[in-house]
Amino acid sequence: MVGPDNKSVGESLLPEEIEVKADQITWNALNQEVKRICCIAAPMVPVISSQFLLNVVTTMMVGHLSELSLSSSALAISLAGVTGFSFLLGLASGLETLCGQAYGAQQYHRFGIQTYTAMFSLILVCLPLSLIWINMGKILVFMGQDPLISQEAGKFIIWLVPALFAFAILQPLIRFFLMQSLIIPMLMSSCATFCLHIPLCWALVFKSGLNNVGAALAISVSTWLNVIFLGLYMKYSPACAKTRAPVSVEIFHGIKEFFRFAVPSAVMVCLEWWSFELLILLSGLLPNPKLEASVLAICLNTTTVTYSIAYGLGAAASTRVSNEIGAGNARAARVAVLTAISLAVMGASLLCIVLFTCRHVYGYSFSNEKEVVDYVTAMAPLLCVAIIHQNLQTVLSGIARGCGVQHIGAYINLGAYYLSGIPVAAALCFWVKMRGKGLWIGIQVGTFVQIVLLSIITSCISWEQQAFKARERLFEGQGQLPADNGLI
Repeated sequence: MVGPDNKSVGESLLPEEIEVKADQITWNALNQEVKRICCIAAPMVPVISSQFLLNVVTTMMVGHLSELSLSSSALAISLAGVTGFSFLLGLASGLETLCGQAYGAQQYHRFGIQTYTAMFSLILVCLPLSLIWINMGKILVFMGQDPLISQEAGKFIIWLVPALFAFAILQPLIRFFLMQSLIIPMLMSSCATFCLHIPLCWALVFKSGLNNVGAALAISVSTWLNVIFLGLYMKYSPACAKTRAPVSVEIFHGIKEFFRFAVPSAVMVCLEWWSFELLILLSGLLPNPKLEASVLAICLNTTTVTYSIAYGLGAAASTRVSNEIGAGNARAARVAVLTAISLAVMGASLLCIVLFTCRHVYGYSFSNEKEVVDYVTAMAPLLCVAIIHQNLQTVLSGIARGCGVQHIGAYINLGAYYLSGIPVAAALCFWVKMRGKGLWIGIQVGTFVQIVLLSIITSCISWEQQAFKARERLFEGQGQLPADNGLI
């Protein structure tokens, strides 16, 4: 089999050969890269949006039952995200390094085996997580939460356990398609799942007698449907023929390598995710918690909606960088980085212009209370800053995963959010008396520190050495990247 640069797949490029390819970047190369990234990012926006909307639709339907059902299900969904889904999502992100580089190097059998290894590993992780979920009601009561809400939340999250195991298979499947730039199958599967979820959730909530428990069951069933759709496409589509490896004992050989990249990826995701959950908890300590929590919820909902665009660009950046590094093409990896960052800035700028122009009426889409609307208007400039930060940090995080420096990203997120962002947020909120605005400014300080540090790391990467070492690992069976990861 012939690989990049007419070399056999088993033969590594020498560093000096890779350096020859890192010539001057041309406008034509940038234009071509824009098309490649947009072809990945654009379909990923509705893919991630439809997955977010599963929980939104579920919460909306449960909200029509009773206040207890709404509060308990919202608490259960939040806890499920913090204690389970965020961790699995982060672990699966390790495949963006392993599978992305393997695909670029045309190591298709290894690509398929690594996907199965990730599924097996995540299912193992689900076992202790499911025990925590089963006892979540008792844990909440022990922590001093309202017994009635805790009992209902405990019931809800128990019925989410099947979704946890489905999520453990779904996330590696998503990376399987993403790293090959096969986005349309994911788009069709996600949209079909969402369309089926609406009547399914309605029937289980209002017609089956299960009430809010039926909503949890609907999420579980819908997640498994998404797994089945993608699994069938993976098994029978000719597009997946070259990467569809047979299940064998080889899946156990790569567990150590998978966790070497997966654990830092999970730490990156979870540290960031948990910092925003902590922000919500701090808002409950303010003098007017109802107003502050409402405005903060509007800000978080706004950034959640725009996150789908940022996620699409980050996924495209991770895919393109890892593919080109695996192929030994340092120049193309550098072009992908510059293009993704440029698109992130342009996309964020457009969103900010729209939001800032509509800042005086935007609050009415969430509330008719003038106090809330005026507060949202005052927060609009900070929301614009948050959108710019979100786009940049998501793309830079994707680049970090693509070239395998997640362990550095984990340390950066720890320092940015928990040594900078949260302390500044608490100080501005309670000491300077800026209330919710201080919380939001503080978390944006953390995100800004994260962006600066990730930018420094990205600018210091030697793409030629990174490409050489990735191919050395893939073709010579070293099993891990050297400690320096090509940084200079």
